[in-house]
Amino acid sequence: MKIVFFGDSITDCERDRGDDKSLGNGFVKILADKLLPVYPDTDIELINKGVAGNEVCDLLARVQSDVINLNPDVAVILIGINNTIHKFKYGKELNLNQFEYDLTELIKKLKEAGIVVVFLQPFLLPAPDKLRMRKLFNEELKVIDRVAVELADEFVALDEMLNGVAASIPYTEYSEDGVHPTHRGSRLIADKAIKAIRRHLL
Repeated sequence: MKIVFFGDSITDCERDRGDDKSLGNGFVKILADKLLPVYPDTDIELINKGVAGNEVCDLLARVQSDVINLNPDVAVILIGINNTIHKFKYGKELNLNQFEYDLTELIKKLKEAGIVVVFLQPFLLPAPDKLRMRKLFNEELKVIDRVAVELADEFVALDEMLNGVAASIPYTEYSEDGVHPTHRGSRLIADKAIKAIRRHLL
């Protein structure tokens, strides 16, 4: 069974792009360390195709070469936060209609190729410098939730989950900057992703 992880820096996590077996040092690596020992008799190949800084349109542009051409059984997608961040960081407009089109096409292309899609909802925790981003991010989440819940095989509500635990525990336990997960945050993401993946293990 082949599983490809597709996303931005949260997936990439300093993977060695010259090494197809490099999983980075984030949730993908933690997931591998937890999942593989549970299925010692199952041939499971994990591939990390995250690229830091990517938006949804970037994933759509490389979905054929980086995912579909690898013939995976499952694609795990975590994408979307940069579409909001780049508005505030670079002044790049977030066109929600285009965003919805790109996200819909991305998931449809994977589904048409017979690939199971596990969609991990992007998240934003309440770091002081990120509070101004929340309103726009909520608008983006409405699109993501509508499209991904309808089209993906599995949907994991990470934003709701992480902000829920951050209500009683300092958010910095899960992400110091509100975007990139700590080891504890990465473990939570890995655990939730494993639950979704296990329902589709061959």
